[in-house]
Amino acid sequence: MLERIQILICGGTGCLSSHSKEIKQAFEQQLELLDIKEEVGLVMTGCFGLCEKGPVVIVYPDETFYTHVTVEDVPKICEEHLIKGRPVESLMVKDPIDKKKIKNISQLKFYAKQKRIALRNCGNINPLDINEYIAKDGYLALGKVLTSYTPQQVIDDMIKSGLRGRGGGGFSTGKKWQFAHNSVSDQKYVICNADEGDPGAFMDRAVLEGDPHSVLEAMAICGYAIGANQGYIYVRAEYPVAVERLHHAIGQAREYELLGKGLFGTDFNFDIEIRLGAGAFVCGEETALIASIEGYRGMPRLKPPFPAVKGLWGKPTNVNNVETFANVPVIYLKGWEWFKSIGTEKSSGTKVFALGGKIVNTGLVEVPMGTTLREIVYDIGGGIPNKRKIKAIQTGGPSGGCITEKDLDTPIDFENLTALGSMMGSGGMIIMDEDNCMVDVARFYLDFTVDESCGKCTPCREGTKQMLDILNRICEGEGTLKDLDELETLAHMIQETSLCGLGQTAPNPVLSTLKHFRDEYLAHVVDHSCPAGVCRKLTHFVIDDNCIGCTKCAKNCPVNAISGWPKQKHTIDLDICINCGACKKACPVGAISSKPLQREALR
Repeated sequence: MLERIQILICGGTGCLSSHSKEIKQAFEQQLELLDIKEEVGLVMTGCFGLCEKGPVVIVYPDETFYTHVTVEDVPKICEEHLIKGRPVESLMVKDPIDKKKIKNISQLKFYAKQKRIALRNCGNINPLDINEYIAKDGYLALGKVLTSYTPQQVIDDMIKSGLRGRGGGGFSTGKKWQFAHNSVSDQKYVICNADEGDPGAFMDRAVLEGDPHSVLEAMAICGYAIGANQGYIYVRAEYPVAVERLHHAIGQAREYELLGKGLFGTDFNFDIEIRLGAGAFVCGEETALIASIEGYRGMPRLKPPFPAVKGLWGKPTNVNNVETFANVPVIYLKGWEWFKSIGTEKSSGTKVFALGGKIVNTGLVEVPMGTTLREIVYDIGGGIPNKRKIKAIQTGGPSGGCITEKDLDTPIDFENLTALGSMMGSGGMIIMDEDNCMVDVARFYLDFTVDESCGKCTPCREGTKQMLDILNRICEGEGTLKDLDELETLAHMIQETSLCGLGQTAPNPVLSTLKHFRDEYLAHVVDHSCPAGVCRKLTHFVIDDNCIGCTKCAKNCPVNAISGWPKQKHTIDLDICINCGACKKACPVGAISSKPLQREALR
């Protein structure tokens, strides 16, 4: 019997953590109970991108988009939608702008300005079924290059496509392949860098979970181009779903003779193995990653020689990240001209970003290079919740910097973000509003890099720790103007003298916040106050006459420091208050504000 309905359930990590696996099981039981199991196809897919709305279920052919689905919702969907043909309106997604219910996925503004290349199959196929990948032209590009291209022709097309590394550096992928191709050796290697370590970044994880075969196919194409017969995927062990699906995909590819010996009837041999990382951020740097695969502590080494000349076990090695590889097969299917026509002159194609922080639509977005930050934040991301005002956008994670509202109309590409004092990075994009303290933000990222430094070089090991100590003093009200000068001096020194990219970019969040939000630093060291009310030792909270007596502040206070009758102004006992700010966040009318402590109180 032909299936009249297809139900796709998000099987990404975010939705799995919200019980999407149990939702699938509930559907199986309900379909069996209603005796329509043969009429309905049930598929667990990869991430749809709209993570804030998960668990997500889409019913085809009418493309009904259900959000925040629970196990308890399954009988209603089956009985009302599948049997009676009446979609369940209460589960449909609301448009974040006009608040109207969206009946199907094609009406969602979240996808309107996106162009999915790296994420083309995520949410569309069953990642555990190689046949579904093949049905989407999977492995066709590999067969095409093996039977119709010379290795040099493969590289030439990659160079002409303009694809640049999506892991943060933005180096030409084709030129990187050319260097490895030119190196003469009896053995070469291809490595996929899946050590995604930026806080708030989960693009690579989504590709591995939702479309693992695209990475395997791309690695084989790269292997043919550079003359390698062995590939390794270095993935962090914190990605158990991705690791499981990669193992499954590799097994299927070997069974279909798409990995192994004599691929597509040629004399080209290529196989792939997985290596698990322990989650060290520094192993995102390719020489540290290579050391880890070799069994050594993940520490970078001086370059040159570059891995393309002397890499894994001293042999020529090409390293690209997951998103870079995910773009590769499409370039050979649709042509380098097609890919080059997308994006900007110097930055071809698309970029995947992980939207997080103070934004309505958190999740994954893929947009053409040249899309403005404003379009991402407001047209795709739905804007800032609770009618708050945007303060900054952090791109590039611990290696990037903060971009202010005045630069929201900047077209995104590698050069433009660097010019703004930030960087593309792997694609994390954290949105901050007026309630974020930018000094505290800088401290957060620097605290991360201090913990993740491998300790090999003194500037990074000692310098970042000194910077963190200064930031801690500033946030505790003990900073001075001299500290600000020392902070900048240290930052520039660490940038110029650190061994690898971790240390060279670690000061970026500090330098960018000093540049754009120096008034907040001055407030901390001169007025001994935190304007955002985040740094606990520099603020106390007061309730003004706008209080409507709703009692929400008292209910949310963890130490019962707030008292007052309903519909009457409340008060805060400052002797009990711990300055956590929970009351300010809970207040619906903005009647609670943070005030600077007196200097005497800090001594």
